[in-house]
Amino acid sequence: MSPFVGLALAGALLLTSITATPVESGHALQREDTTKILKRLGGVPCPDSDFTCVTIRVPLNHFDANDQRKIDVTFAVLPATGRRKGMFVTATGGPGTSGLALADSYTATFDPAIRRRFDIVFFDQRGVGRSGGLTCPDAAAAYYLSGGDGRTPAGEAELKISAETFAPDCVAEMGNPSELLPFLGTEQAIEDLEIFRRLMQDEKFWLYGESYGTQYAQTYAAKYGKRLAGLVLDGVVDLTLDGFAFYSEQTQAFADVLLRTLEACNADPVCAEQMNGDAIAAYDALAARLTRGPVSFRFPLPSGGTAQRRFDLGNLETVFAGQAYNEGDRMMFNRALAAYATRRDLAPLARLLYLSLSLNPETLEAIPDPTYSDAMYYSVECQDYAYTNADDYLRAGDGVEATVPRMTGVFYGDLPCVYWPVRTTNFDRPEPLVAEGIPVLVLGATADPATPYRQVVEVFRRLDNAYLITQTGGPHVIFGRGVRCVDDLVTDFLVHNRLPAQRETMCDGVVTDDYVPLAPTNAGAFASPLEALTSAESEINYLPEYYYWDGETTTDAGCTFGGTLRFEPRGKRTLFSFHKCTFTRNFRFSGFGSYDANRDRFTMDVMTTGRWACNLKYSRTGDRTKVTGVCDGQRVSWER
Repeated sequence: MSPFVGLALAGALLLTSITATPVESGHALQREDTTKILKRLGGVPCPDSDFTCVTIRVPLNHFDANDQRKIDVTFAVLPATGRRKGMFVTATGGPGTSGLALADSYTATFDPAIRRRFDIVFFDQRGVGRSGGLTCPDAAAAYYLSGGDGRTPAGEAELKISAETFAPDCVAEMGNPSELLPFLGTEQAIEDLEIFRRLMQDEKFWLYGESYGTQYAQTYAAKYGKRLAGLVLDGVVDLTLDGFAFYSEQTQAFADVLLRTLEACNADPVCAEQMNGDAIAAYDALAARLTRGPVSFRFPLPSGGTAQRRFDLGNLETVFAGQAYNEGDRMMFNRALAAYATRRDLAPLARLLYLSLSLNPETLEAIPDPTYSDAMYYSVECQDYAYTNADDYLRAGDGVEATVPRMTGVFYGDLPCVYWPVRTTNFDRPEPLVAEGIPVLVLGATADPATPYRQVVEVFRRLDNAYLITQTGGPHVIFGRGVRCVDDLVTDFLVHNRLPAQRETMCDGVVTDDYVPLAPTNAGAFASPLEALTSAESEINYLPEYYYWDGETTTDAGCTFGGTLRFEPRGKRTLFSFHKCTFTRNFRFSGFGSYDANRDRFTMDVMTTGRWACNLKYSRTGDRTKVTGVCDGQRVSWER
């Protein structure tokens, strides 16, 4: 999210080292081949990518022709493999995400027809990734772990101190880029895209924006609508809202999605049972306990052993805020909450917290994230969105806290902006986007917490020629998530200029994935080692460190009740090693394993202790599972 201030007029489109091709000089000129353009612009292979990276020098301040300062902005281009129709540009979310880091994974979800007909373009917005690399992971980690609850005077004081400390610490960690900070807002950034369009010699192109990218895309469309052949807005920000109005709606949306997530658990007999009968009551009981103060717990370390940690109400809300974005993440939240409900174990919630905040679970030190920058989130947000002071912000939160029962901490997400050293003082909001003459697809999900569905509908209703595609339930941002009802409509729009048959289309979806039960607490619940190892495989698959693994980094994790496991890539397989790994009390296993995703084959060769003393070979291929070996002195063979 971040609404933005009104648009200013552009200055001269001049580059110091690259000359733009004048494609709008009264008549269309013959466009060069994309590969020739990229070569002339100094294109080089993007690191670990199929894309070609082009770095262009653009004015630091597009709105002052007398300011000769320049900065570099990098675009990534994947030329069309067939008969080229045009250029398809993606503006990713955030603000602060690296488009280049996401380019290959996003493109892999596109229908091959899009890849054939379009030059695919992503970019690192000015200040982000290869376009500046401004980050402050240490300051961000400290800020997100700090306390504060807007419902009490003491909590409000903590919120103010945390935000006031974070802002200068983040800027200092960025390297105090005083020259850049005033020019990182969306108004400046869209001018970089307009220069790139000219260099690519496209009179018109197709633009897709997701989440914050819809803010970027709407800003571009408001000024340069004549340059768009088509527009797709996915997870839409309503730019007419002021900051407090947006955050009020977003807080309510997060609370609503939390409630729907817990209700989905209650509708599943196993999930409800593991929540002691009522997931809503389980959440509220934990929140009430944390309201009285932090709770200490022991966290299983990746190196073995445990560490004493603390968990507070802000941590709980941060965990769900991070898990609210899609169906699988919401299910994972229910599993973690159930672990607390059934056995008072906060470690699963803490695992999710540390992953969400990119913290090393062993040391709680920040792990730099190459795909996202909190520093750039606030550098853009505080330029786009005006606030007065902290007291006014806190007073605005009082009304939200009086009407929204859960997740009220979301409202204070932009509090650092009142302390940011360079921030806008313009409270004017943009006029509603009409986009006259531009065909627009507007996409949204009814269970989107970050860009509330009401805003999706409001933006759709104002547009001149728009078509609304809604997924019931669903994630934040719905294109490219494997839902054919959505993806086929977008592909037809791009490739065939084919608009949906009706103005509003509903696509089926769910709020959460099917619940995966927690392992039994004690091994007495297992009828055989086959059941125990099958349960262990499930716990490995849904261990947060493995569930969210990048597939590239060798990673260690602590097991639930002691011991450790390691997973590492080896060609097309994942290799595992286990040391006294215990997911269920009185059933420990040590040894090795592997997973072959192409064959859906999981194997373990382990020694078990506790309820059974065994040397076993476990293998599962698809739905067939087999265990052989020696157990308690007897040769065994189980299969199902």
